[in-house]
Amino acid sequence: MNLKELKELIALMNENDLGEIEVEREGTRIVLRKRGGRGGVTVETVPAPVPVAPQPAAPAPAPVEPVPSGVEVKSPMVGTFYRAPAPDAAPFVEVGQTVRVGQVLCIIEAMKLMNEIKCETSGKIIKILVENAHPVEFGQPLFVIEP
Repeated sequence: MNLKELKELIALMNENDLGEIEVEREGTRIVLRKRGGRGGVTVETVPAPVPVAPQPAAPAPAPVEPVPSGVEVKSPMVGTFYRAPAPDAAPFVEVGQTVRVGQVLCIIEAMKLMNEIKCETSGKIIKILVENAHPVEFGQPLFVIEP
């Protein structure tokens, strides 16, 4: 609110013999009050209250599935996780399958390059933690292998 608008409000108060006027505009509340006996006007600027929308009840947290104990195979890069070499091909590994060191577990596509992720521990696949064709982050667990 500028000085001209304040003067107009003071004139409005005087013309209508008002003791107080309150205006709210653009997130600011202005209160004009006449001082007793002197004829002057005091200006009080107060931030307008922000209307608060009712907050929806927080959904119950999803039950956290415990990660099976074993060795986690983590993503060495950011990219897209693929369980098979081609969309119509069989997955490299399945849950319950025994794997050996050097065996390809999956492919991570990064910058149009297909990177084979090989097993570093022999054992049994007990959990696949990522959905096919989903993005993965560096260090994100992909598989759990029971040695």
